[in-house]
Amino acid sequence: MRKALLAFVLLALTVPAWADKHDKNSGGPDRIVKEVRHELVMLPYYTVFDDLAYKVDGGTVTLFGYTTNPVLKTDAERAVRHIEGVENVVNNIEVLPVSPNDDRIRREVYRAIYSQPGLDMYSLRAVPTIHIIVKNGHVILTGAVGNQGDKERAEMAAKGVPGVFSVTDNIQIG
Repeated sequence: MRKALLAFVLLALTVPAWADKHDKNSGGPDRIVKEVRHELVMLPYYTVFDDLAYKVDGGTVTLFGYTTNPVLKTDAERAVRHIEGVENVVNNIEVLPVSPNDDRIRREVYRAIYSQPGLDMYSLRAVPTIHIIVKNGHVILTGAVGNQGDKERAEMAAKGVPGVFSVTDNIQIG
């Protein structure tokens, strides 16, 4: 039981930006917001190379973000659809194109970021807190770190990977 609780806590901490990405003025009950977050965090195929977010507006939940796995998009919608009070789910999660070059960039950006002293601690969670989205050689970094220095070092590490055309740093400090 303690291991299951610890695993949940670690997973819950991997996506701190989700809570900030929903519309706080949506009028949707806090219970739905919490349940949607819980369901998304618990998805088994969610990895460091995916970024899921949501918005609750009354009984409508809009899902968005990126995934490398089409099954994750389907599973996210299915998980949210069964929540009591959810009447409609709009699934705007983008499935990233299959690309051996993007896969290489993902691996190299992961190594570049998480091999940095101080940034390696962010990799100790079930799903590391810095998410790496790669689409056609363009990198988007999302998630959360503890300070501005860590944010800047992650961005610089990603920019140093051969084949990266651009880096958008959406990492939050928290």
